[in-house]
Amino acid sequence: MALDESHDDDEVFTDREVTYLVNRSLFEKVKPVAIDYVHTPQGEGFKLSSNMDAAGGCGSSCSSC
Repeated sequence: MALDESHDDDEVFTDREVTYLVNRSLFEKVKPVAIDYVHTPQGEGFKLSSNMDAAGGCGSSCSSC
């Protein structure tokens, strides 16, 4: 996850007044994508879930981006 400007090859989504940009070719590989803000005993942060979780992709390593 990073702050960025929108580009022509991005999918743009707004959820709960937050706008997300995802590169269109990456989005086709990982959709659906869920982004949640979680509180755990280890701390808090963003948890990303996608189709890549099942394929051994990013998974829990992105739980605190």
